[in-house]
Amino acid sequence: MTTFDSPRADAALRSPIDPQVGTETSSDAEAPQVVEMWTDGACKGNPGVGGWGAWMRFGEHERELFGGEAHTTNNRMELLAVIRGLRALNRPCRVILHVDSSYVMKGMTTWLAGWKRNGWRTGDKKPVKNMELWQELETEVARHDVEWRWVKGHSGDPGNERADQLANRGVDQVRAGR
Repeated sequence: MTTFDSPRADAALRSPIDPQVGTETSSDAEAPQVVEMWTDGACKGNPGVGGWGAWMRFGEHERELFGGEAHTTNNRMELLAVIRGLRALNRPCRVILHVDSSYVMKGMTTWLAGWKRNGWRTGDKKPVKNMELWQELETEVARHDVEWRWVKGHSGDPGNERADQLANRGVDQVRAGR
């Protein structure tokens, strides 16, 4: 898997999205930190070459993340975008998370409790696909106070369009062998 991180912020400022800033223990960390994040996945063929992207904003700070895999599915890329975005936060935050994936949105807000109750099986008694990623996502979500917001993909939402561009950069990076 290939990953690229492009911080667009002054690391000297204490932002929860800056990769160079460690976990805060001062009173700054006690104040609620609200981060807006948009995530998206892309796949050229399904399965095929895929990419994921996350764009986050904290005040005037911005951060871009993207990566990809040579043989994957769109659903895996959608999940990885959220996992990598949340994992990149350097301290617990309130996160307003914008996703265009019904799979991710319904999985986290509707299906997850039932899957766990049923031993990671669906209502049809079949194993949950991408179980390991759902478990990773659940761990990352537990670190933060996440507000889930669904946005329609390719409908002009600037954050979603940016996340889509990042996901496609992830595809391009894999295709280029980087």
